[in-house]
Amino acid sequence: MMSESSHDESHDESRDEQQAHSSPPSMEPLTPEEKEAFLARARARARTLTDEERQAIFGASSTPGRAQATSLPEETEVAEMAAAPLDEETLERLQHNFFPELGEGIRLPSPPLIQGVIFDFDYTLAHLTRPLPDLMAEGARAAEAYMRSTGMDLPAEFWPNIVEARRFAEEKSDEEQEEHIADDAMSFLLQFFGYPASQMDPDVLRRAVDLFYAPEMTAWQLYPGATAVLAHLQRAGFKLAVLANYNCDRVFQRIIDYLGLRPYLDLCISSASVEYRKPDTRFFQLALDRWDALPHEVIVVGDSLLHDIQGGLELGALTVQVQLETTPQVQFDNAQVAERIRPDAIITALTDLPQLVHTWATA
Repeated sequence: MMSESSHDESHDESRDEQQAHSSPPSMEPLTPEEKEAFLARARARARTLTDEERQAIFGASSTPGRAQATSLPEETEVAEMAAAPLDEETLERLQHNFFPELGEGIRLPSPPLIQGVIFDFDYTLAHLTRPLPDLMAEGARAAEAYMRSTGMDLPAEFWPNIVEARRFAEEKSDEEQEEHIADDAMSFLLQFFGYPASQMDPDVLRRAVDLFYAPEMTAWQLYPGATAVLAHLQRAGFKLAVLANYNCDRVFQRIIDYLGLRPYLDLCISSASVEYRKPDTRFFQLALDRWDALPHEVIVVGDSLLHDIQGGLELGALTVQVQLETTPQVQFDNAQVAERIRPDAIITALTDLPQLVHTWATA
């Protein structure tokens, strides 16, 4: 025996079907609300609309969920076009000026193949005039004296620990390819000797780091012709950047200003400001994003095969190794990977670079 609820549902369904099948032509079209109510009842009963119901609700030309049948045009055979009759004189004229309507002697500009040059800093554009161990010892003594003057109770002969903490941080940075910045290295060292970070004056810490790096900051000297090379490339329309692995950005930026390089650079970034290092291609990508350039439109110049040249090759850029003096570590690394990492060009003087850049830009 049919239940009362089942009877009601059957009655409603029958009524909906009658409304959809037998709507007289003169009946007003359903409103959007009525259409939605009807569809909701149909979905609730898990049934689909018949073709007649779709036509009654949506009209003959707008059946939802079904693509309208379209007739494909008949294929027509197109006769092959005859080649334009060009005599020798016309061909020569077109080769000379393919767009005569623009006027004689006018040529459409062709974009250069090279947009910018990314330089390494140390032992590429500049070198130290004093041994680095001597500079670090002098700076560490000054930093220790300053911290003692603020009332910090440090062990006797504390300055060698400052030097060792920097070396350790640089080794870890190179090993992990993630920059351990100078302020953090000094903070960890002081915590090891009993100064919690919560009790450390950040201004004192910052000043101590600045004093540690001060002798080194003023010991950098540009290679002969470095400024002239940058000026020439800038005048020629190339964008220039310096990207360096350096663990204290504010010191690095002061070095750039001290040497007068800022006016020539579109971009100047140290690894301390982004916390990843060359050869990580993300570092180089910062310049490409700023210039809206593709990798093959950029030249990477540096002394290190492992950091500069490998990073540039992995990026897809052209690479130039500068073979001047370098650090013992870079010299050792270069010898180890020389068979595996090969630059596109090698120069022994910065003044050789402009001609190479122009050659690649117009090849």
